[in-house]
Amino acid sequence: MEISYHGHSVVKIQTNGHTILIDPFINGNGQTDLTVAEEAPDIIILTHGHNDHVGDTVELAKKKDALVIAPNELANWLSWQGVKAHPMHIGGAREFDFGKVKFTQAFHGSSYVTDNNEIIYMGMPAGVLIFVEGLTIYHAGDTALFSDMKLIAERHPIDVAFLPIGDNFTMGPEDAAYAVSLLKPKFVIPIHYNTFPPIEQDPQVFAELVQNADVQILKAGEKVNCF
Repeated sequence: MEISYHGHSVVKIQTNGHTILIDPFINGNGQTDLTVAEEAPDIIILTHGHNDHVGDTVELAKKKDALVIAPNELANWLSWQGVKAHPMHIGGAREFDFGKVKFTQAFHGSSYVTDNNEIIYMGMPAGVLIFVEGLTIYHAGDTALFSDMKLIAERHPIDVAFLPIGDNFTMGPEDAAYAVSLLKPKFVIPIHYNTFPPIEQDPQVFAELVQNADVQILKAGEKVNCF
């Protein structure tokens, strides 16, 4: 299995013969190394409906009829765009042929802005737990700090966590570091920073605040070293 980071909140997991993309914001993402032309995922997992997370989902999914797993309202909307989408919701889990997916709560918003500047409500935002090849991977999506992160970790001990540190719209470095103390992951990767001016951060500040976890500050395209 390979787990890699690709700027903003984009994560790729290659496992059991499948390529999974989480929140594939590629076009317009100055931090990514990916191109839509070169990517053809089998699975896409979305945490919420904001444009910088839905990204290029529709075009990518239609390449090889990829399955998109997303919160209910967002999945329904994607199905209206001709995408094969599986709706889930917070607290729900499901086994797929590549592994198991479970959505968690996140404290944020979720809406999509169309080309006509129409704002479409996309239901609740979420984080996501992915259970593959004996590992538990947690992508927090966009979220504030919340105390039930401790409960998530008690129920599902986390190996690899992707946590936003950009502040302004999500946790900043200090709150994200405290989240690590609740989640107790073995490895943590900061995400959702430096893409736009309001979320510019020095990830080294986050790393210096974290205790009892291996912080890996990755450039776009770099792999998580957890093996």
